Amino acid sequence: MDQSDQTTDSVGIERVDKELPSAARMYDYYLGGTHNFASDRRAAEQAIAAMPATVLGARANRAFLRRAVQFLVDAGVRQFLDLGSGIPTVGNVHEVAHRVAPDARVVYVDVDPVAVAHSRGLLADEPNAAAVRADLRDVDRVLGHPEVARLLDLDQPVGLLMVAVLHFVPLSDDAAGIVARYRDALAPGSHLALSHMSLTGQAPEVLERFQAVYANADNQVVLRSREELLDLFTGFDLVEPGLVPLAAWRPDTETSPELLRLPGFAGVGRRR
Repeated sequence: MDQSDQTTDSVGIERVDKELPSAARMYDYYLGGTHNFASDRRAAEQAIAAMPATVLGARANRAFLRRAVQFLVDAGVRQFLDLGSGIPTVGNVHEVAHRVAPDARVVYVDVDPVAVAHSRGLLADEPNAAAVRADLRDVDRVLGHPEVARLLDLDQPVGLLMVAVLHFVPLSDDAAGIVARYRDALAPGSHLALSHMSLTGQAPEVLERFQAVYANADNQVVLRSREELLDLFTGFDLVEPGLVPLAAWRPDTETSPELLRLPGFAGVGRRR
């Protein structure tokens, strides 16, 4: 048993298929985490070989999450629903929010048992945050979960975070319809912060090789056009600078040409 297996088993989750690469654990590997198995690392290295910008893209997504949460806290949002939250790493939502608003409340949602187990371990002494295991496509289960009811008041503005997750939702599952169901459950003044891989920024053959790696993982990657991503913001008014390349959304450091060529867009919208 390798070190990551020992770490995972020690948190008491049910047995997982360690031979099937997990998108959440591959993302953890890109970010330099250790909560991943040998199969995840092999697949992650294949993805990096297919598209060398993969690690940069993962870090840029994490940086966007931090900037978006900071923006929402500054806008007065005090409760967050982080869908597809992944395995905890530096700059988790509650940590960013609590720097300004110690009373901010956060519910993390992920389908991966390793991600949820480690999140619960991190949050054991944090009364204003919780981790829920659920599939974001099951909107009723997510919104009806006791921890969501305990921590979030859906009659007040919520920061809905869907960062680097909807590109794992198949076309057949209607990502726009899923977002709309969450939107309709949220109060006016709520915000959607979203990032998503796109068809732009990299050569088509590079993106095809990257997608091929995920064809053998627990979730396949779906690339959508900018126009399709704009549809996800139906019912939301995009805040400046709109739906832009990932690193161009309110950057707090110099944005390099390499960052601007990442195959993804990001935006934040306010519910009408």
